[in-house]
Amino acid sequence: MPEKKLRILTYNIHKGFSVGNRRFILHQLREALVQSDADILFLQETQGEHLKHKNREKNWPDCSQIEFIAKDVWSHSTYGKNAVYKLGHHGNAILSKYPLSHCENINVSPVSWASRSLLHATVQLPNSEQALHIICIHLGLIGYERRQQFKQLSDRIDQHISPDAPLIIAGDFNDWTGQAEKRLYRHLELKEAYKTLHNQYARTWPAWLPMLQMDRIYYRGIKPIYCDRPSQPIWKRLSDHSPLLATFKY
Repeated sequence: MPEKKLRILTYNIHKGFSVGNRRFILHQLREALVQSDADILFLQETQGEHLKHKNREKNWPDCSQIEFIAKDVWSHSTYGKNAVYKLGHHGNAILSKYPLSHCENINVSPVSWASRSLLHATVQLPNSEQALHIICIHLGLIGYERRQQFKQLSDRIDQHISPDAPLIIAGDFNDWTGQAEKRLYRHLELKEAYKTLHNQYARTWPAWLPMLQMDRIYYRGIKPIYCDRPSQPIWKRLSDHSPLLATFKY
């Protein structure tokens, strides 16, 4: 039987704009995502709607950013609207080549203007008896906020995911102080893919000279065989974050 592999990518897409919001680069960003050949995308800061940008940017798509990115490649998607304001909204999204089910967005932000959420879905992978649980995450910038959000994440996993079910949590953790290690590994026995393979967390921010370990891919019940930052120069000209790309055996 052929080896079963899953390729995923997590990326904070900065609402489709370059660093400092100088250029609208959603079209180039989509091209890079397609070339990554990922089966599942975990995206943060995706723009669901923005009335001002829609009228001002000549290349603004006539559909949501998720629909634009997913077209003809990722047949299944779910979007969690979190940050809501007068001109529109943004949040997290999961795009998948395989069917998604039981999609639920849990807003964990203490303020209305920040996109902090746990977007939880299950996906049925080919030739697999167990559904894979996937959670796209974007946590807060302040320590006490993240501590509360880690507890909410732990409670969600304890209450809704069996300990023997395969699970991937990926996204922008904003965790440069290392809280995730004790909260996710010690309590939930989750490991981080890049750290498993390289013995350290990936530096993913800022994209042009990565210094901080902001973005992660945690897992259990599935085996990572590759995890790295894509090396093509184009990624440094897109979002302020670098993406992480991983391959798992299941």
